[in-house]
This record gives sequence, C-alpha cells and structure tokens, in this order.
Amino acid sequence: MDQFSIGYAEANINPKLGIGISGYYVCRIAKGFLDDLQASCLALSFKNNTILLLNVDAMGLMERECDRYRRDISAATGIAFENLFLTCTHSHTAPLTDTDLFTYGDEQDIHDYATFLGQRLVDAAKLAIADLKPGKMGYCTGYAPERVAYIRRYRMKDGTTMTCPPVEDPNIDGPIGTLDQRVHVLRFDQFEGRSIVIVNYGVHCDTIGGELLSADFPAWLRSTLDKSLDGVKCMFFPGAQGDVGSTNVHPSGGDMNDTEISFDNEMKSPGMARFVGRALAGTVLQVYDKVTYVEVDKLTALQKIAKIPSNMPDPADLPLAHKYKELHEADRDDLIPFEAMELTTVVAEALRMCVLEHGPEFFNLALTGIQIGPVALLGIPGEPFTDIGVAIKEAPGWDMILPCGLTNGYMGYFPMKSAYDEGGYEARTSRYKAGVAEKLIEEAKALLADLHEQ
Repeated sequence: MDQFSIGYAEANINPKLGIGISGYYVCRIAKGFLDDLQASCLALSFKNNTILLLNVDAMGLMERECDRYRRDISAATGIAFENLFLTCTHSHTAPLTDTDLFTYGDEQDIHDYATFLGQRLVDAAKLAIADLKPGKMGYCTGYAPERVAYIRRYRMKDGTTMTCPPVEDPNIDGPIGTLDQRVHVLRFDQFEGRSIVIVNYGVHCDTIGGELLSADFPAWLRSTLDKSLDGVKCMFFPGAQGDVGSTNVHPSGGDMNDTEISFDNEMKSPGMARFVGRALAGTVLQVYDKVTYVEVDKLTALQKIAKIPSNMPDPADLPLAHKYKELHEADRDDLIPFEAMELTTVVAEALRMCVLEHGPEFFNLALTGIQIGPVALLGIPGEPFTDIGVAIKEAPGWDMILPCGLTNGYMGYFPMKSAYDEGGYEARTSRYKAGVAEKLIEEAKALLADLHEQ
C-alpha cells in the first residue's frame, strides 16, 4: 500500500481459573475475574512496509517468549520479525506465562496458557492486517492530574532509601526524583472506519492486588474512552515507570476513598484502578479533538543491541542469599527478619544473587525503534526509571518520542546510577551494574538518530 493505512483488532486472553498470578513474591492463585484481559494489535502500512504494534495485558514477557511469539506472528503474516513491537501493560493481576521469576500453581497450566496467548496474538495480528484501511495520524500531549502517580522511592530521615515506605511513616523525608506528568497520545483515524489511540504514560500498572484476574487500570482507561468517544479503541503503552507508583504516602482529603493499604505498603483496590483509569481517560479526552495531524511519509523499524555488565554478587553475600532463597521457596518468609516491602526487597535481592552466581558477565538488551512519520516509539525491554524516559524524549529531530517499557522482552529494572548508592528495591534487585540507565540513554539516542536517517 502506497497510502498510509491503519488496521486494528483485539482478542480475549482470559485463562482458566486456578492459574498462578504474576507480580509479587507471594503465591496467588486466580479465583475469579474483575474484568477481561485482552491482546490487541495496531497494524500500520505504508509503501508496502507493514509494522505491527501489539499490546498484551501481562506483567511482562521474557525475551525468549517475545521472540517466539514474534517469530510465530512473522511466519503467519509475512511481516518481518523486526517490524513487530510487542509491549506489555505490566498488570500485576495477570496470569503467569513462564516459570523463570515465579512458579505458583500448576506449571502445566502456565505452559498451556503461554501457548494459548501466542495463538491469540497471531489471531489479533491477522485480523488487524485484514482490517487495514487508509487513514491519518495525529499526536498531542496532555498532563496527568494530581493523585494518579508518585515517585515511589523515598529518602528517609535516618539517611536510608526505601521503596514504598509505610503510609504516614514519620521517618519519610521526601521523594527521590521528579515525576514526568506528560501523557503522550497518538490518534489513528481510518477514513472509513474507527479511531484508535495509543496512550503512553509512566506509572506502574499495579493498583489492585489480590487474587482476582484483571487488566488493572488499563481496563478502565479502555472502557471509559470506548463509551465516551463512541467506540474509540485504546492501547496503553507504559512509559518510563520503574520508580513510579500510585500511592500517596501522605494521603489527604479523599485519597483513601475505595482503597486500602496492601501488604507492600501501597494503595490498592479495584477502586484505585477505576480512579487511575478514569483520570488518564480524562487526560485523553482533553486533547483528543486537538491532536496535530501530520503526514506519515516514512514507516520504518530498527533494532539496536546494548551490551550491559551483569550485577553479579559478591561471593561473601552468597551464603545469606541462598539461605533467604531456601526459606522463601519453603514458604517460610516468616523466618526472614523483615516485613512488607523490605521483605520483598531482600527476597528479590537474594534471588538475583543466586541467579547470577555463575554469570553471565554481560547482558544484551535489545532496543527497538519505530518511526511513524515525525513520531518515534522507543521500546525498552524492562522497567526504566523516569529520568531515562525524560532523556530519551529530548533526542533531537522528532515531533514526539514515546519511550515504551516492557517491549520485546522483560529484563527487570533499569535504575539510574545514583540509585545504586542510595539503595531501594529497584537498584538492589537489578540484574545490571550501575551505569545501565546511562548506557541505555546513550544507545537509545544513537538508535533514534540512525532511525531518523534511514
């Protein structure tokens, strides 16, 4: 197709009940549903080149999973492997799809669901391609309202750093970092058909908890826009959210309406998901009719590999790490002398040390760039800190850049160098040595420059 064309499709990806739920270092088994989980695909075509932007309600898909799914989609559709951009919403109430990080419930159920999910992704891709119709693209930036997001790493008055400290803890000094409240919106209009919006914002998709399956706040974002804009379809692509959550540690007014404090010191409930989803939908509604439409004269994809040193453990730390790992796997966290988020931190840190005891010394992280005219999407295979997203958005030559975490793989946290000295959950559990964030920024900007010159 010489003309810019747009196609869209979605597929239900609900599992059977009883499957393990991903997201925490505690066992959760699915007992019911709050809402449906879905996979969606936006097909974009120009001058015989087609790119597929896929979105999945999952906490994260490991790189080998993404690669397998992308190969299967490529074989089924004829679309080049490198033209497939697969992003997870990072819902912490979605099913397990692998047994690398967590294994709760029946392993066969997990493997069966992973196979089913791959089939549904192929279905969505085929249907989106079949739906291709000429159209146009516009973009705009809105700003999230207060109470949607907060930096979740805090400097404490005793000089320590804590991720998700207890609400109203008198030892809290202040947050470490500054929010990026920009909500980037891409609008795709078929001339004879529907409209699809991509919403890109950096906040953890973890506002519910519990043992009911849910897409979390993206479900409310999608349904609110669908009802408000006469059937408009929405895809949520998480931005740089590694250090951002939705808990206000100093609640006031109605902050505690329809919510409660979870085991890890965060505000979580279906009411929180509803609030965050509706609030972000409100931001989209404020800018939806005022997008800047642009000519799409180029549609390309490019991948770049960043070689990152591994955060291998000090041998002196391994005996305690193995002890904590054994206690956790024996369901004896009560014998580990920590609680709440501090317990989660030491368990995750111990698992990181044990996994990396024998290497590897380096990781190859795949960054993926997509050019749609003057707009770029930059896919990062994990959870980047806010400052990574801010720096990437400053790359020259683009009208808008959307940093997208959890894309084409899930490789954990990417903290800023300063976070390693400060401490906190993300830096202590990261698989990468200090400097990973700064290296990713450098490589992302280089990729965007190369993409612009193609």
